[in-house]
Amino acid sequence: MGVRDVTDIHEEFDGERLPPGQRETDRFPVLSLSETPDFDPDDWEFTVRGAVDEELTYSWDEFRELPTETQRQDFHCVTGWSRFDNEFRGVPFPEIAERAGVDDDAVHVMFGAMDGYSTNLPLEECMRREVLFVREFDGDPLPSDHGGPLRVVTPHKYAYKGAKWVDGVTLLTEPERGYWEKRGYSNTANPWAEDRYTTV
Repeated sequence: MGVRDVTDIHEEFDGERLPPGQRETDRFPVLSLSETPDFDPDDWEFTVRGAVDEELTYSWDEFRELPTETQRQDFHCVTGWSRFDNEFRGVPFPEIAERAGVDDDAVHVMFGAMDGYSTNLPLEECMRREVLFVREFDGDPLPSDHGGPLRVVTPHKYAYKGAKWVDGVTLLTEPERGYWEKRGYSNTANPWAEDRYTTV
């Protein structure tokens, strides 16, 4: 299986590979809103709801049957560190959207998680193959502390836009804000513009 390298995504944003205000690290710090939730593969469900043609529900076994790809991505945390050359294997967001069918009036996406976390992105920001529902990291199952069994990665955004322990998405006809966005974090989260926190 080949690896798609998307570590040049910074060129799209006219920035250097290491965004301003970031420091590169080989470590992968664990930062979470709450404690790591328990995962039971027999009870876990992933749902797709809202402004779609067909609402979907996947068991863990069913989700594991969806088409995946492996990408080499950089990872940028809003707290100021970046980790280069992470290999993530997962299901691209457009794969899920295509299966559900997206209503013409859908404009926004809310990601939900097992621990109650939520985060949002415009639909157009999600309809990129770099937005992955990840279940493997560097060739191994994604560790639970890093969001396993499933998390979202968003290499063109700060990492709080990538929900850990994700268990569903809702497509919205009006923008809404997620957990940190309601508490002053930037809604745009562009690392190359240092969109860390709101200014209003």
